[in-house]
Amino acid sequence: MSNLFSLVDRLIVLSLDANLIEETDIQYVRNRILAEFGELSYEETEEATGSLYDTLDALSDLAMQKELIGDTLAEKDIFTSRLMNLFLDKPSVVNAKFFEHYAHSPEEATNYFYAMSQASNYIKMNRIAKNKQFTTSSPYGPIEITINLSKPEKDPKQIAAEKLLASSSYPTCLLCTENEGFEGTLKQPDRANHRMIRLAINDGDWMLQYSPYLYYNEHCILLSANHTPMQVTGETFYTLLGFTKQFPHYFIGSNADLPIVGGSILSHEHYQGGHYTFPMDHATTLFNFTPNEYPNVEGHVLNWPLSTLELTSTSLSDLAECSNMILKLWRNYSDESLGILSHTGDTPHNTITPICKRQGDKYVMRLVLRNNRTNDEHPLGIFHAHEDVHHIKKENIGLIEVMGLAILPARLLTELETIKAYILSESQDVPPYHKAWADMLKEKYIPDTHLDDYITAALGDKFVQVLEHCGVYKLTDEGLVGLKKFLSNFAIL
Repeated sequence: MSNLFSLVDRLIVLSLDANLIEETDIQYVRNRILAEFGELSYEETEEATGSLYDTLDALSDLAMQKELIGDTLAEKDIFTSRLMNLFLDKPSVVNAKFFEHYAHSPEEATNYFYAMSQASNYIKMNRIAKNKQFTTSSPYGPIEITINLSKPEKDPKQIAAEKLLASSSYPTCLLCTENEGFEGTLKQPDRANHRMIRLAINDGDWMLQYSPYLYYNEHCILLSANHTPMQVTGETFYTLLGFTKQFPHYFIGSNADLPIVGGSILSHEHYQGGHYTFPMDHATTLFNFTPNEYPNVEGHVLNWPLSTLELTSTSLSDLAECSNMILKLWRNYSDESLGILSHTGDTPHNTITPICKRQGDKYVMRLVLRNNRTNDEHPLGIFHAHEDVHHIKKENIGLIEVMGLAILPARLLTELETIKAYILSESQDVPPYHKAWADMLKEKYIPDTHLDDYITAALGDKFVQVLEHCGVYKLTDEGLVGLKKFLSNFAIL
């Protein structure tokens, strides 16, 4: 193993190359890193080799050997984030630099912030690289599958240590502004190297950051500066459109604001965006409509498994008001013949997943109609993944998956290998919850067919079924009649 001094110098060189520091910062940063190790001396040695991640791993191993930290991944992450924080400017300086770049172009500003977030190891690119990604075909166009391996599972040592920690309400949640610079604990993630950009949008205070575990290119999060619950209202559309006005190269969308159809964090208002083309962006149009009160707004129904209305206009205000009009109507709309009930007593069920982007001088707003009602047959949700696909996906279908990018659990990687062996009659060891699917795949498998491609296509088909289950109006004659009935309340077809 390289010695401490050579690793420190390697980290400095890597940070110089990434433009995190300048030559005049070298002595200061070196001394601060040495102080983290309790070292009061320095000897120039041959510089170590290796990537940022190799170097940080080696430094955390040395810290563990010196008993500065324990042997858990969380403690190593906290320590390495603290080291990388030494190379970062304070939030005020980061924000000033961001807007200096923004004066040239919005894309230059986000390029700067994205590169900094990667170079500081806030975005953990080495772990993200472990994800397995596939693209499969479907009746709706290409569908993308990610088996998420980037978030490591907690080891027994960490779980045991967590039990000894006192509970804390600080930071209030994982998205709160209190996380910026937060040291981290065994229960709460390390955020010493975390920075946020302050934005004013739609008369509100917002914070822009990137996701530490990207699901797609430049996966960003826009979060309210205040800890307020998720909600989809008329103001939501103005905020989404206002964001795309400031950052026309980014899309942005919101999870729905109700359980089951909402995202994993409903306690803090936030949106997700980025620089990425999703499968939904390739969807064709089934038919057009024109909202009665908004002739400057073009309406399209997309050929997509979830019921999606696409609105386009050059007028931000017309698009926001039209979207709000549709939201209000949908909140209270029922069609019992299709199982769509807006309320059960005082409990609301209808909401919308809104997604916004720019196309030249036009704004585009996609409104995905959602309903979270349950019944005895589908206790987890009528318009949710049904039981026959739970072996693949049981969790909420949020914004990212609505757009056609599946985030599937890590367990599938090894489970799919057992299914392949089963199909080839090399093993009978298939998890019980996959057995029916594995039997069907084995029966239909044609020898000499490329097995990996066969399994990937089958996985894509299952995810498409998940999305189809979530569609409130199925793409059948009956479903389309029902959708047109809803549209006729406010539009010319």
